[in-house]
Amino acid sequence: MADKDTVKNLRILANEQRRKFLTFCHDNGDGIHIGGDLSSADILVALYQYKMNVDPKNIKLPTRDRFVLSKGHAAAAMYIAMSTRGFYDYDEIVRTYGKTGASFGMHPCKVNLPGVESSAGSLGHGLPIATGFAIAARVRKEQHRVYCLMGDGETCEGSIWEAALTAASYKLGNLVGIVDRNMQLMSSFSEADVVLEPYADKWAAFGWNVVRLEDGNDMAQIVGALDNLPPPDSEKPTCIILNTIKGKGVSFMERQIQWHNNVMTQEQYETAMSELDAALALVRGES
Repeated sequence: MADKDTVKNLRILANEQRRKFLTFCHDNGDGIHIGGDLSSADILVALYQYKMNVDPKNIKLPTRDRFVLSKGHAAAAMYIAMSTRGFYDYDEIVRTYGKTGASFGMHPCKVNLPGVESSAGSLGHGLPIATGFAIAARVRKEQHRVYCLMGDGETCEGSIWEAALTAASYKLGNLVGIVDRNMQLMSSFSEADVVLEPYADKWAAFGWNVVRLEDGNDMAQIVGALDNLPPPDSEKPTCIILNTIKGKGVSFMERQIQWHNNVMTQEQYETAMSELDAALALVRGES
C-alpha cells in the first residue's frame, strides 16, 4: 500500500507530466488531442510509475504486466509517461512526433515502438485486444495483469461490450479495464446523444467487478483502487471508472469542447504553464 509520501511524489510527477505535455504541444505547433491527454495524465503516471510491473531494460520479460491504450488519441501522454519511466527520450518525442517516418506517431504503433504492446487507431479495439492478452496469460498459467485504458466515448461501440462479455465468461480476473470518464466526446458531451448512465451498473451487469472513483484525477483515490485490485487469479475482471475532467489542470481548457484538439496561442500557453506551476508548487509544499 502506498504511503503519504509516495502519493505526494506521484502527484508531483502527474503535474510535471502535464507541464511536459503542454510544452510538447506548444513546441510541436500542430493540433494535438489536448483535453483527453490531460484527463488521463494521473492514471498513466500511477500505472507506469507505481503499479505496473514493467522494465524498460527488459521489455519482453514474460512476467511483465501488459498495457493497452485503447483511446489511441492519448498517445502523446502515454509516450511522455513512458519516457519518464525510461522507455524513451522525451526530447526525441518532441523532435519527431507526427513527422513522416517517425516512430512516435499520432497513434501508437507497436511495430515502430518497442515497449508498446498494441497499436491503436480506430476506437473500440483496445479491450478486445486486452481480453485476448488476458486469455493467453490464462492458457500459459501466467500471473501478470493486463490493463486497458479506454475513453468513455468509445464505450458506445459494440466491440467493447462483446469483449466485456467474453472477459466475464472466461473469468479473467487478470484483466483491468480503466475508463477515462471525462464525459466529453470530440464535438459534444458524452450523454447528449448516447446515454451511458447508469454506467457502473452496465459493467456490473456484464459480470465485472466495478470500482468508481468520484475524483478520477485524485492520485490518492487512483492508488487506492490499484492497491485493492483482486488477485490476478480471481474470476472477475475489474473495471475502474475514473470520473475525470477533460483538460484537467488548465482552467480555460477544463470541460471545454474546443480543447479536444486545438492549438495554443503563446498567451494561452503562458497562462496554462503559470497555472500548472502554481499547482506544482502547492503539491510540493504539502507536509
